[in-house]
Amino acid sequence: MRKIITLSSAVMLCLSMSCTKEVANKQAAAQSTATGKLKTEATSSFAYGSDVSWVTQMEASGKKFYNSSGTQQDLFTVLGGKGINAIRLRVWVNPSSTYNSTADVVAKAKRAAAAGMSILIDFHYSDTWADPGNQTKPVAWASLDFSTLMTTMYNYTYNTLNTLKSNGITPTWVQVGNETSDGMLWQDGRASVSATNFKNFAWLVNCGYNATKAIFPSAKVIVHVANGFNNTTTRWIFDGLKANGASWDICGFSVYPSTSDWSTINSQVLANMQDMVSRYGKQVMICEAGMDVSAATTSKAFLTDLIAKTKSVSGGLGVFYWEPEAYASWQGYTMGAFDSSGKPTVAMDAFVH
Repeated sequence: MRKIITLSSAVMLCLSMSCTKEVANKQAAAQSTATGKLKTEATSSFAYGSDVSWVTQMEASGKKFYNSSGTQQDLFTVLGGKGINAIRLRVWVNPSSTYNSTADVVAKAKRAAAAGMSILIDFHYSDTWADPGNQTKPVAWASLDFSTLMTTMYNYTYNTLNTLKSNGITPTWVQVGNETSDGMLWQDGRASVSATNFKNFAWLVNCGYNATKAIFPSAKVIVHVANGFNNTTTRWIFDGLKANGASWDICGFSVYPSTSDWSTINSQVLANMQDMVSRYGKQVMICEAGMDVSAATTSKAFLTDLIAKTKSVSGGLGVFYWEPEAYASWQGYTMGAFDSSGKPTVAMDAFVH
């Protein structure tokens, strides 16, 4: 079923914290209490996760994957053998190729579900990469006024998730925006531009939140920012979202330390996560982590420590490695966790549990 929300109703959904009794009830069930106490319900297990969004493209190029013994296996089987129980998948609006489209995400999500893994859907709200330095609107959305942009974002989120639902996929988590350290859908939702733009960002978050809860009421909605060690910038973005009435369930972070500073970074990440739980009554998750593939032993130490620290936080939900399967400098990326022959490095042993 395809649901189209009219302009006025979509805007009201995005703006109002109690726009209808149904939406209010869904929000109340998903949010922390007015006293700021952390909601105690959580997923059935800690997420030992991997983002593997490149997998279909790699397979189409002839890349194969092997377990530690050198036996060729499906990537999801290899990862499951290393303790991975959750998969993160990015989705782009109208990508230049089929990869990361809704159809591609559905195909990968079916494989993850068949492998018994939980699923995190990562909306970039762009036709390409979204990150702290790039939050480019989809081409088809570029000239929309802000009210229509909210409507369009709500409908897109709703319909993408409904497509997953119709294919038997129920994500555990939905990320509304990727590394939105300065907002999303620039310039309208670029937080640093003005108070109005910060408010716009909060309203856009609500569009993603409300659309998610309309399809999957139990899914937890993540707002994801880079540099999970930086408490100053983290507080700035989440204080602004809170002040502007945004709804979210989980504070998500990226962590990419060097081989020399990972221990210090992890301690800062821990303090930041603890602050998020205390300050906002939210749960926390490491949505992306990685280190250079050439430092596999150090990477294992980094990941083992990061997982332990995240698990120690009341409300720490999981750690996802970003694209461990990217090997042999795939797309120029050198921070995977598979060696040049397509086997997991020792870094992946950090996820064995």
